[in-house]
Amino acid sequence: MNQSYFKQSFCILLLATLLFVGLKPYLPTRIFPEGKLSSPNIVVDSLMLEALAGKDIDEVLSKNVDTLSTKDIPKQSFTDALKGNTLDNDNLQPFFRKLQQLESTGRGHIRIGYFGDSMTDGDYIVQDLRALFQETFGGSGVGFIPITSESAASRGSVRHTYSNNWKRESYVNVKRPTRPFGIAGQVFFVKSPTLTWVEYKASGQPHISQMYTPTLFYGSSGNTEGYIEIRYNGDTTRVIKPLIADKRLNTITLAQGNVKGLRINFFRADSIPIYGVNSTNAEGVHIDNFSSRGNSGLPLSLFNTKLMQDFDTALGNYDLIVLHFGANVLNYGTLDYSWYQRGMTKVINQLRTCFPEASFLIISTADKSSKYGMEMKTDTAVEPLSLAQQAYAKDTHSGFINLYKLMGGEGSMLKWVGANPPLAGKDYTHFNARGSKKVAQLLYKELIKEYLAFKNPKDTPEQIEQLMQASKDSLLHKGSITDFLKREEKE
Repeated sequence: MNQSYFKQSFCILLLATLLFVGLKPYLPTRIFPEGKLSSPNIVVDSLMLEALAGKDIDEVLSKNVDTLSTKDIPKQSFTDALKGNTLDNDNLQPFFRKLQQLESTGRGHIRIGYFGDSMTDGDYIVQDLRALFQETFGGSGVGFIPITSESAASRGSVRHTYSNNWKRESYVNVKRPTRPFGIAGQVFFVKSPTLTWVEYKASGQPHISQMYTPTLFYGSSGNTEGYIEIRYNGDTTRVIKPLIADKRLNTITLAQGNVKGLRINFFRADSIPIYGVNSTNAEGVHIDNFSSRGNSGLPLSLFNTKLMQDFDTALGNYDLIVLHFGANVLNYGTLDYSWYQRGMTKVINQLRTCFPEASFLIISTADKSSKYGMEMKTDTAVEPLSLAQQAYAKDTHSGFINLYKLMGGEGSMLKWVGANPPLAGKDYTHFNARGSKKVAQLLYKELIKEYLAFKNPKDTPEQIEQLMQASKDSLLHKGSITDFLKREEKE
């Protein structure tokens, strides 16, 4: 009997093998198509889905963009736009001038808005870039924090908790919000009569060990009865403040000076749009992380320009806007990303009206591995997408950093996942905490290299590299850039 079962099993296995060999030429090359959103962290935004469904990108954005440049963007191939595939960072000079002023005087402030997708979820990459800038140029505070966050539980740069009865609208999945989206791409509403609250506690990380002059941001409403109760960490004191919502953007200083943490309880605040809390000191560099899972970058077209200008003024005027997208744009059946180039060119033109004093920096997609046959390789869409991103950086006079090349180019994600210890997850797309820190160091080093070239325009690239190795001036308080980055990597 056992021999009979064994023969049957062997025959079935042999038949299956023969069928696989016979049908293999007709099977899809990619066995595990990660473009089908295999990662639970990827939820693609609705604007990109419309574009992928065949709608012209101009039509997709024309219904949603508040104010766009009327300049026609030619329907050209992204490869045609590159003309030699070179791009310098002269477009970052206004930002570098502000940085040089801060470095030389020790006074003033620089504000950076870092917009990204799930790659920066949980403050990954951004928290380490923030630490590097603040260690070098001064500054304290975690920046702008939304009311709720998908990654609040895993974020190490601030301890963030909130009640479960907030109503949240995000520009990733809502085209026409009840009230305009805030600068983090979200708007929040309380749900009475149940108590609605949010609590922030500073982490123990350097430069963000306090909540620095925390300030609540909220929008306009006809509601004149709303108020908040503020409770401070380790203090029984209660402070009551009315929510006067008579302007397009309103602020309340929640504490005079710095506190370890605070809780905000909202009462009778229905219909008042709540945006978030800012925590920064007066001087130095401050970097806000505006991450949204599933964001292609196109939802930034849904910003209300006038409200963003109000945010820009209230937060001290942005000096640099970073756009770091790509993970959600890969793998949708096409290697022609001219539609994305055109869409993001329009988005950036609008953002320039929102943040008129800011320089813009585009960071390309990282490497991503997919399975072809029985082998993991760099996804075929990575290089075409990075070229399209370089093209719209050129179209919009923005700076550009090719993260794919900084990682090591083709096959680099495979190496990062296989490193000991690993630098990325088994989805071969997202960096872990260690890998995110390394990415921040790569980006920071690239920016400092460009900054040194700006300060020393007569130096050759080789001389700039030598300066990177040997610099012991005021650029870094604790030795050369190379030594500093090595120390950070060990920590």
